[in-house]
Amino acid sequence: MTIYSAETVGYTEDEFQAADRARADEYLATVKDIASLAGVECDTVAASGAHPYEAILDTAKQRNCDLIVMASHGHGGIRGLLIGNETQKVLTHSHLPVLVVRPPA
Repeated sequence: MTIYSAETVGYTEDEFQAADRARADEYLATVKDIASLAGVECDTVAASGAHPYEAILDTAKQRNCDLIVMASHGHGGIRGLLIGNETQKVLTHSHLPVLVVRPPA
């Protein structure tokens, strides 16, 4: 998912991709640290592509994964019944089990 902010308005495509990659690397480092503190083995990868769901499925296949875990939007009420478009595509096209997790409120 790409998040736009005021700081990226004047970026070139290369600068935008570098900033996006830096954000992903920082996020994944945090995930790895949390897993390590919990005693859970964790390996991360930041994949990109025109279609995120394809990058997710390709990475899972290349790494011989047993399970794909994805977050839902985390909305409550009626909106909580909906999941993200990329999550829906992974669920539709995956031959692996997919666990959809709602982020904490």
